[in-house]
Amino acid sequence: MTTTTTLARACATGLLALSSSLAHAVDWQPDAFTVKAGIGEHNSVMAGGGLRWDWDFQRMRRKSELTAHTEVMLNEWRAERPDHSGYRLYTQVVVLPSLRMRLDRGASPWFLEFGIGLSWMSHKFETPDKQFSTEWNFYDVLGVGYTFGGAQGKHEVDLRLVHFSNAGLRDPNPGLNFVQVRYTREF
Repeated sequence: MTTTTTLARACATGLLALSSSLAHAVDWQPDAFTVKAGIGEHNSVMAGGGLRWDWDFQRMRRKSELTAHTEVMLNEWRAERPDHSGYRLYTQVVVLPSLRMRLDRGASPWFLEFGIGLSWMSHKFETPDKQFSTEWNFYDVLGVGYTFGGAQGKHEVDLRLVHFSNAGLRDPNPGLNFVQVRYTREF
């Protein structure tokens, strides 16, 4: 068994133990749904949807408000096959915890987000220019968004820069960057 496999199993065991102890304290009713589309390097495209759960976390700073949430996404990817024989579809599942900062002590309709999550794809992602070594990768997001109707509005749109890779845990690890537009509707 490789060191990477041992590390992955230890992390998975730790996450399961943590999630089972927290499961009783979690409200499983989502706070919002999301739809998104994006375009990445080497003619890769994606579209998907998800659900968002807001955390009971809020910190007020001198000029901003910091909150957190977790988004679970189901995405479909399309990318050119390595042998240039057409396109292949990939299904991706992502769990993404994120921090959100609103300026003006939380009153601004504008926000910034940052998140690092875990991604699983139905196949190893492969294009003529990139070959990933595993279906499991990290999913990193940096975004800026706007909430319609002010900070308490129900509709928001954001632009995200997304990077996914395995953080060097296994080679090859070419990484992939893409730009994504996301719409969120709070319940």
